[in-house]
Amino acid sequence: MAKLNFKYATMNSGKTLDLLRTVNNYEENGFKALVVKPAIDSKGEDYIVSRVGLKRKVDYLIASDDSVIMKLKDELKETKAIFIDEAQFLTKEQVDEFYYITKKFDVDVICYGLRLNFKMEAFEGSMRLLEIAEELDELKTMCGCGNIARYVGRKVDGKYVLDGSEVVIDGTANVEYIPLCGKCYLEKVKNIDLSNDEEVTKIKYIHK
Repeated sequence: MAKLNFKYATMNSGKTLDLLRTVNNYEENGFKALVVKPAIDSKGEDYIVSRVGLKRKVDYLIASDDSVIMKLKDELKETKAIFIDEAQFLTKEQVDEFYYITKKFDVDVICYGLRLNFKMEAFEGSMRLLEIAEELDELKTMCGCGNIARYVGRKVDGKYVLDGSEVVIDGTANVEYIPLCGKCYLEKVKNIDLSNDEEVTKIKYIHK
């Protein structure tokens, strides 16, 4: 029986590269694979683009109000697997539809995306995937300090920020995203001095 899989990580972990490699493996073995991404991800337009320069045109862009079952229905009987880039931007309802597809049509659905946004909060799509995906895989990358990075900080004009819209695409409007470990996130983004015992009073404000 097919499964819903969520491969999650922060920035620069090779998610898109892993997607492209796995799609190629399916196709080399004669299986049909679909590649989709949420339309809100304007980076690369209708391509998915890895940071090392590899890219592939997507088969479908998914708008936030799309029913994925209706959009893909003519393809599902012949498809072996569906690969989703930037899956954090899916709606909860769309994640549920992809789960249904795995059981109704026996099509594997492999989602790649971020677990958390720059405020250390789960995206809607990621939250639902964490709740119902049958396989969860963490792809790891490193923080600048050498520890594993599981969080992401947003920089605007070179400075970390904690305000603004949840979705601002990397590389637009002087925005960049930096993978960070938990310690560096608290120190650099939340401006908490972990060496100062008196700053323990700031802990209750981590979520704000």
